[in-house]
Amino acid sequence: MASLVDAVLCAMVATVFWSLVGYALARHVLPRALALGAAPVLGWAAHSAATLPLYFLIGFSPAAVASVAVVCAAAAAGSLVWRPIKHDATDAPKLPVCAYAAAAALALAPAAAILPKFSRGAVYLADPIFDHSKIAIIDAMMRQGVPPVDPVFAGAGASGGLAYYYLWHFSAAQLALPLGVSGWEADIGLTWFTAFASLSLMAALAVWLSRTSAAAIWVVALAAATSLRAGLGYVFGSYELIPFLAYPTGFAGWLFQAAWVPQHLMAASCVVLAMLLIAGYAERPRLIVLAILVLTAAAGFESSTYVGGITFALAAVAAAPFFVTAIEPGRRLRFAAAIGCAAVLVACLAAPFIIAQVAMTAARHDPTPIVIRPFPVLGELFPARLRRILDLPAYWLIELPIEFPATFISGVMALWLLWRYAIERQAKIVVTGLACLAGAGLAASWLLASTLGDNNDLALRAVLPAAMVLIVATAVGIASLPRRSLITIAAVTGLILSLPDTAKMIRSNIAGHAVPDGRLFAQAPELWAAVRRYAGATARVANNPLYLKDLTPWPVNMSWALLADRNSCFAGRELTLAFAPLPAARREAINRQFIQVFAGRGTPDDVGDLAGVYGCDVVVLVPQDGAWANDPFAASPDYRLAEARAGRWKIYVRAAVARKE
Repeated sequence: MASLVDAVLCAMVATVFWSLVGYALARHVLPRALALGAAPVLGWAAHSAATLPLYFLIGFSPAAVASVAVVCAAAAAGSLVWRPIKHDATDAPKLPVCAYAAAAALALAPAAAILPKFSRGAVYLADPIFDHSKIAIIDAMMRQGVPPVDPVFAGAGASGGLAYYYLWHFSAAQLALPLGVSGWEADIGLTWFTAFASLSLMAALAVWLSRTSAAAIWVVALAAATSLRAGLGYVFGSYELIPFLAYPTGFAGWLFQAAWVPQHLMAASCVVLAMLLIAGYAERPRLIVLAILVLTAAAGFESSTYVGGITFALAAVAAAPFFVTAIEPGRRLRFAAAIGCAAVLVACLAAPFIIAQVAMTAARHDPTPIVIRPFPVLGELFPARLRRILDLPAYWLIELPIEFPATFISGVMALWLLWRYAIERQAKIVVTGLACLAGAGLAASWLLASTLGDNNDLALRAVLPAAMVLIVATAVGIASLPRRSLITIAAVTGLILSLPDTAKMIRSNIAGHAVPDGRLFAQAPELWAAVRRYAGATARVANNPLYLKDLTPWPVNMSWALLADRNSCFAGRELTLAFAPLPAARREAINRQFIQVFAGRGTPDDVGDLAGVYGCDVVVLVPQDGAWANDPFAASPDYRLAEARAGRWKIYVRAAVARKE
């Protein structure tokens, strides 16, 4: 199981290292107040995006990671000592220490969701761990290097490569390798760091725009705001508010998404920072700004195609006319050419990700991975035809006020006032860029939909940059803008009304859910340790895709993902949905075949497919499997029994692999 001590170590190392690297860069391209707060995000983005291709060349090992980190830290420290920069006296005040402390405390809430919860011989998990089943990616990179292999599927026709935006998980592997910790522990530490870095960036931006340190505290308070659903549920008797509204699918604000999808949150932080860098380059063109912009934008894309790719591209297109007209006529062509060159360089850095995702889309036979489809808001109380029409205004009038009660209305007001009353030229350019970013995020969630999974992940994640911008704008409005009393009333009212949902979410993250499978999960580390005795670092293992399915709200092969530290030949429907290049019909057929085998209804041909078609080198059975009593592997020529422990497990090794050994 993951150790809290090791997770804290990862969080501390991440914060110190990436803040040091980030500040060494940020002080050259950002105002003083922004440089300090943006340092964690900038350091993570620049270091991760720059070192990933390096490890393609030199290999990804503990020694290589430690050596590169030492060089980067020494260079950053040296630049701080030998090349101090004098800051302008008109710089905004620094972030107060209490703001950093508040950010660190709030970041504990999402990190707590990923920790195992021990209780009377059982281990329980919180709901967000479902999306952290991608810890298997971290473990795979630690074992086999980069570019990463696909840890969830290895059937006939599979390339073996991972078609996913994995930079965030790569950075977790960078933490884990030299520290000697597990992928799960690195994921916990990096989840905390991501939340802290995002809050730090927003707080710094609010302080810089408002010229008052009080704005930083408001950022942290507003980030803790969640949905009105819990409060409304007390009134109407239903948290889901069905049938008036559609079932909630994860469209939510900062605190919810910080726990569920920190990779998308980091991408959102990167695109906010990238917009600041573009605005800075428009005001003062320098090569170093352009270089850092390339790394930051690439890191955003490589952490989330939906946020760092689609949403940022829409925002950049929307902001381009405003940026160009804000520049003196003589510099406009050079600015456009420079930003165009930066876009080409970003595409070159991200080329492996782009090629892999295009190939996976082709393999899935899906010509329309993104479609125009309004966000569903209203429920079955309304007739289907009328609902499709009413959903368009309901997104703005119902969904956004419910899910962003403290920042949507107040943030829109504040953005307008901030732009109108911005005196400094640079501040006005920045606000324009941020407004375009917020508009792009809200519009993408409103009208666009991804079709590659069960959920519309594009809409759920594209809103994150907008959520961050609205938090910043609201904090600035409360702290310094005209009509701040109106903004404060709207924001504080929404914040207070959302507190029941916030308390419910944090309590759930800390306590997890007590389920019967929790006792079996507590014994799972011993099971997977036994499997690793027979499965080498590159071996593929098979277990029941539905094993311990009650650990999470949706059935997923969680014990394998968190504890196996080995690749799977088919990890189950939920995981192959995101990673495997399989057409939908083929994926469902394979899922049924694996479930049938482990239920004890498999034929000899099915067992032969596990060995020959899917490359399952090791198979593990447990008493909860129907195949435990009706064992199809015992008489199979494709497998031999390697180990059996009464009432605990049976481990079979593929005969061809056993002969090689």
